[in-house]
Amino acid sequence: MSDIDQRKTIPIVPAAVADDAEMVSLYQAHQKIYPRSVSGLFARWRWVFVWLTQLVFYGLPWLEWGQRQAVLFDLGARRFYIFGLVLYPQDFIYLTGLLVISALLLFLFTAVAGRQWCGYACPQTVYTEIFLWIERRIEGDRSARMRLDAGPWNANRVLRKAGKHGAWILLSLWTGFTFVGYFTPITELGREVLELRMTSWEIFWVVFYGFATYGNAGFMREQVCKYMCPYARFQSAMFDRDTLIVSYDEQRGEPRGARSRKADPAALGLGSCIDCTLCVQVCPTGIDIRKGLQYECISCAACIDVCDDVMDKMNYPRGLIKYTTQNAQQGGWSRAQTWRRVLRPRVLIYSAILGTVCVAMLASLVLRTPFKVDVVRDRGVLARIVAGGMIENVYRLQIMNATESEQSYRITVTGLPGLTVASEDLATVGPTESRWVAVRLQLPYEAAGPGTHPIHFEITAQEGAASVHEKSVFLVPR
Repeated sequence: MSDIDQRKTIPIVPAAVADDAEMVSLYQAHQKIYPRSVSGLFARWRWVFVWLTQLVFYGLPWLEWGQRQAVLFDLGARRFYIFGLVLYPQDFIYLTGLLVISALLLFLFTAVAGRQWCGYACPQTVYTEIFLWIERRIEGDRSARMRLDAGPWNANRVLRKAGKHGAWILLSLWTGFTFVGYFTPITELGREVLELRMTSWEIFWVVFYGFATYGNAGFMREQVCKYMCPYARFQSAMFDRDTLIVSYDEQRGEPRGARSRKADPAALGLGSCIDCTLCVQVCPTGIDIRKGLQYECISCAACIDVCDDVMDKMNYPRGLIKYTTQNAQQGGWSRAQTWRRVLRPRVLIYSAILGTVCVAMLASLVLRTPFKVDVVRDRGVLARIVAGGMIENVYRLQIMNATESEQSYRITVTGLPGLTVASEDLATVGPTESRWVAVRLQLPYEAAGPGTHPIHFEITAQEGAASVHEKSVFLVPR
């Protein structure tokens, strides 16, 4: 086909059609959400969790335990202090257990009542709530903030914006300072700040964590929950039709419409929803709960509080929006029937596994030996013959004292007849210290044939009955 023929096959779009063409964007433009303040039962519970979590986070580094910080993760010394516990990198299994318990708790809460963690205790939600409180105090409630952002840049707007961001930055830097205080003794860190002698890494982590708090809670907010958090994506795998979720009673609420307080909705052919849109205005993620369950919903129940308030003003029964299950809505179950169904097999299995892991971890901590030992053969001298016709092997024992008092340890060895400890058999290790001890073992020349022979070290604490057994080998040369 010639070029002329190819051009003839190209369709010509009429000008009128081209003018009516509409460009469709594959990306949704972000619209800033201005959550309205709300009061009520669930709002109070959210603030209870805000206070609890922040009292723990900000207060814990300042607690003293004996002569040290109660909770300190000393990465330089490779020791982790948690009240009376002193953990070493070899105790990594406890971190694994803690992560498993956290995951099981998340699965259990989600199976019972949806995204309760997200709505009440997640750091993103908690700090967003705090930042919003500061924003309301300085700029006003929803309508005032919207007017301020839509208005011109005058002195009032500059002062309010500067005050808000100044408060946010101070809180964020204090948050970063507290975070670093878990890894550097916080009193020492405070002196370094006052004397302007912080290390580069301490400055980096204070600024980095502060910037993350400032950006996530001040600007990104619901975008973290909607687009960045993976939990929003796989939560549906843990939901079922008996999971308690924030739900709008469509049968009772529809058809929605405005009316006066004295009007009879039945006479007007309307449901209980007066279409005030307050449930949308208070939502921190900007969704309309009346459209059904959506992955953006974090189960904060702000819409329940504001809807109950509206129902009270209209003299309607509460519960147009409430915590319920899909089966309860369709079956018209009572609250007692709904809660009885909560204890279903999935929840019982999660609870049983969680209880087992918690008991096992607690038992392990209670029965934990208060010291650890590593045995390393001296690679420089595998075996040698010393005075008296004795065969000698040299070992290095690393004894880690996990208590906060000085301890003495007796070293004995078994496994071969006549095998003795030729060096000092008593080692003293300071509180929460680690010490390498050189140990020489000697064996009569004729006591064993050539080759390697398994032996067992037993290290016993002089105070208490705790002991550690470690295996090694004794080399007899040919």
